[in-house]
Amino acid sequence: MLARLLMRLFVAASAIAVVGGLAFVYVKPPEGMHATREGVPLLSPPVANPATGEAIPLERLVQHFKGGGR
Repeated sequence: MLARLLMRLFVAASAIAVVGGLAFVYVKPPEGMHATREGVPLLSPPVANPATGEAIPLERLVQHFKGGGR
């Protein structure tokens, strides 16, 4: 009987923690989830240029394929 009660309390506490954590991330997203107006995450690593293989910012690659590249 006590084990069943403790298990229910544990499950309830876990569910509250998960829902609370998801709500917190939705209301105040971490810095890594912010994005530019093109949809590029702010904290994204450089990517390889398909033509030359050099590392370029992901935002420049997205601008190029959207038609606004330099």
